[in-house]
Amino acid sequence: MIRICIAQINPTVGDLENNFKKVSVFIKKAKSFLSDIVVFPELALTGYPPEDLLLNPEFMKACEKYLKKIFSLTDNILVLIGAPYKKNNYLYNGCFVIQNKKLLSVYKKIFLSEDTVFNEKRYFSPGSELIIFKNKKLNFSVTICEDIQIKTSPIFESFFYPKVDILFNISASPFFVKKIDLRKKLLSRISKQTQSFLVYCNLVGAQDELVFDGRSLVFSPQGELLFEAKSFEEDLLCFDLKIKKKFCNKKSELFVPSLNYIQTYPFLQKNKPKLPEYIPPKSMDKVEQIYKALVLGIRDYVRKNNFTKAIVGLSGGIDSSLTCVLAVDALGKENVIGVSMPSKYTSQASLQDAQILAKNLGIKFFVVPIHEIVEIYTKVFKKCFGKVKDITLQNIQARIRGNILMAFSNNFGWIVLTTGNKSELSVGYCTLYGDTAGGLCVLKDVPKTLVYKLSKYRNKIAKRFLIPKRVLTKPPTAELKPDQTDESEIGSYKVLDKIINLYVEKNKTLKEIVNKGFNEKMVKQIIYKIDRNEYKRRQLPPGIKITPRSFGKDRRMPITNKFII
Repeated sequence: MIRICIAQINPTVGDLENNFKKVSVFIKKAKSFLSDIVVFPELALTGYPPEDLLLNPEFMKACEKYLKKIFSLTDNILVLIGAPYKKNNYLYNGCFVIQNKKLLSVYKKIFLSEDTVFNEKRYFSPGSELIIFKNKKLNFSVTICEDIQIKTSPIFESFFYPKVDILFNISASPFFVKKIDLRKKLLSRISKQTQSFLVYCNLVGAQDELVFDGRSLVFSPQGELLFEAKSFEEDLLCFDLKIKKKFCNKKSELFVPSLNYIQTYPFLQKNKPKLPEYIPPKSMDKVEQIYKALVLGIRDYVRKNNFTKAIVGLSGGIDSSLTCVLAVDALGKENVIGVSMPSKYTSQASLQDAQILAKNLGIKFFVVPIHEIVEIYTKVFKKCFGKVKDITLQNIQARIRGNILMAFSNNFGWIVLTTGNKSELSVGYCTLYGDTAGGLCVLKDVPKTLVYKLSKYRNKIAKRFLIPKRVLTKPPTAELKPDQTDESEIGSYKVLDKIINLYVEKNKTLKEIVNKGFNEKMVKQIIYKIDRNEYKRRQLPPGIKITPRSFGKDRRMPITNKFII
């Protein structure tokens, strides 16, 4: 029997001192259970992704300093921890295998992430060696993230079978919709084909636009899910595995990276205390997963960037209402401030809905009318322009509101949470330096139809209309001119969101989208708006990624672009 603890931690990129303290706390907890092995996520020491910090020599020296401190904590326990590793002027994404204050080896990640949000080949060299650690009781091996997930994994499966009893994978796998289910299917298949226990340790927490969901997993050699850690929060998952020793040491006939066997020190602890009862975390549907990801994204972005409070412009509409509720769930009601900024076009119903929401949430609430400010701007514009265009007067309202929110931010040090959703930002239905002004765009990757689902989910949890019922039923509107509605400006959100999903997230062509039954002229207009508004999206604050392809690092289109469908 071997006892393992998965230390699913939430590090902060670059905060080596506090990351080390967190690691030391989890090692101490694992020791209290007389655990044989404790495993940490990919690049746990630095936080993930550290990006160009890795190019800073002082940062790398500091990493070495804190790694040596970790060495001092490893008496009577084996520690697997992700950290950068430099050797002969080559930098690797490494998993340090440490025991009894000695470095047994460093596994170097072989298949480097090169997808839409990561660019590991900019920083790391690929490893070329697989390692099996062995003693009389146990053989185990270590991989990092893509090393076990890529399409060439059958090579690894053939290599490991039947040499290892436990296959560890340390990872920093970001969340998007359906990712948890996809991950489980993949890891179940690999554990079954290698006939090994598979222990998967994932990072948790948010870093800029990315959210790491945790949900570390353990599978049996038969592909059965044995244990799983919590989602969207730190966890120490401790468990015992009964090992049936494998004796085959025959090398794979397939081409694989070079093989290295390393004899480990004896580490099987005796007289282990009884572990707390394992209670599997409850399953979550898609909407609940997204909601928790957004809450974690706000909490970590705000706190890791040293803000204490957040401010939201409350229009009485669905987007600002959901953003405010998410902020309260993330930061607490005492740390969220709502501001209503009515103009002459703001309906009494909208102002009332903003007030009701603020009261329901128990947050501080300000009303700052902008009508007089708009009049002053209008007089100045008439002197300069003569005739003032309608779009100019609409946009100045949004920009005045942005200025007011940023004034609160400057005066009190609060972060402004912008409220635009993916549907609006896709087609440019937003005002630069107005409703786009702020520090974090919470709903940047959330289409309008999903905004309604998330709002209804939160009301269901509250068992009341936390978000007022009228907010959910009235036609959405920017209220920048008389009788204005969103759908009169940009069309049906139900149709728009389907086309955005096909064009942006699934990268479908015009022809492929039209073949799904959409009007060709309408699809062309929407695609044209999406492509022509890249310049706006480049100037947006970062937003929380919850789909496979978000605006930001996922989709990098040129601003100057003459290609027209």
